[in-house]
Amino acid sequence: MTVRVQTQDFDAGLEISQLRNARKDIGAVVSFIGQVRDLNEGDAVSQLTLEHYPGMTEKSLEAIVSQAKSRWNIFDALVIHRVGTLQPLDQIVLVAVSSAHRGEAFKACEFIMDYLKTEAPFWKKEVTNFGERWIDAKLNDDDARERWVK
Repeated sequence: MTVRVQTQDFDAGLEISQLRNARKDIGAVVSFIGQVRDLNEGDAVSQLTLEHYPGMTEKSLEAIVSQAKSRWNIFDALVIHRVGTLQPLDQIVLVAVSSAHRGEAFKACEFIMDYLKTEAPFWKKEVTNFGERWIDAKLNDDDARERWVK
């Protein structure tokens, strides 16, 4: 299990390749890459700043990944989340999960992303044509997380 919070960009292909090649019994690798949109809630976005509490954030991400590992039969998971000031089309997050079979990997990857969107201690501020604004998880993000509680 690898969790990294960093300002620098990442090479998703390289990261996924390293995860994929870590074991010979891997039958599936599922990944998700999130990036900065240039439009949110109908407004043009020119910049996104992500803030966090070092140490606490990594522990929270590790707990999310541990929950996924306890729910599904996965071999490994990788979470890389960027912080700092980002521009539209910049990569924000990479989640990759390896397992013997695709079903387990898909579920674990989706679970990790749903919890990252709602539980991880990141604070996001957008710059739009109308000024700066802090953004929260959306209701559909909360709904997505809730389906895992049942």
